[in-house]
Amino acid sequence: MELWFTEAHTKNVRFSVKVDKQIYTTTSEFQRIDIFESAEFGRILALDGCFMLTEKDEFVYHEMITHVPMCVNPDIKKVLLVGGGDGGTARELLRYQTIEGIDLVEIDEEVVTACRKYLPQTAACLGDSRINIYFEDGLKYVRHCEGEYDLIIVDSTDPFGPGEGLFTKEFYGNCFKALTEDGIMVNQHESPFYPKDAEAMQRAHKRIAESFPISKVYQMHIPTYPSGHWLFGFAAKKHHPVKNADFAAWEKLGIKTRYYNPNLHVGAFALPTYVQDMLAAEEKTKK
Repeated sequence: MELWFTEAHTKNVRFSVKVDKQIYTTTSEFQRIDIFESAEFGRILALDGCFMLTEKDEFVYHEMITHVPMCVNPDIKKVLLVGGGDGGTARELLRYQTIEGIDLVEIDEEVVTACRKYLPQTAACLGDSRINIYFEDGLKYVRHCEGEYDLIIVDSTDPFGPGEGLFTKEFYGNCFKALTEDGIMVNQHESPFYPKDAEAMQRAHKRIAESFPISKVYQMHIPTYPSGHWLFGFAAKKHHPVKNADFAAWEKLGIKTRYYNPNLHVGAFALPTYVQDMLAAEEKTKK
């Protein structure tokens, strides 16, 4: 008998991967957590029936959410990572010797526990001395921070369930307050392709643009996410994500990547016309 894990992208579209076996499952206080073994994608982490990462393509997401802001401001020392309990973003951040501390705020301790046991490719780094892990609600945590972080990365789930509060105007406003004067915020920004995802993306962009003087969007392509076309938000107090990027300094670091590179950095901000139009519509209506 064949076993398949299927995620519903819309009422009319489903994405399936053949799995060899289910190696872990639990229902935490916040969500259902499943880990599968597959021939094509390796181990798969799913939350509430949705792909969060696979061993085969996680590098795309984690490199693009990390190396873009690190290239723009090479002086980043203190980072707030909201979500990211799988460890992939923290792993990429730790490749920079200049990073002095990462405060990882993950609402669901069960995610970290499962990933440490079954997904060492991403989670093995979580014992690093530069990481402090707090099992709290990121929305509440950031309320009490002011001028503390050089970079905030919002590595959240979709804006439904546990991740919903991380897409609010209150949260983005508090992130602005929590950043230093040179601070940058990057967030996973959903997909522009299917209507439900696109609406969430537009709402997030409007709220971020209301809070930050610089608010841009960039893209990546990851096979296991809905439509394969995914966006990140880049927001900053001073730094433009392309004009202020120091590509020469980044290349001198000698960091080996599989997806990110300086040319791609520039190109990622060149968005399709239909995405530009959706973002422009929200920018016009911001108050």
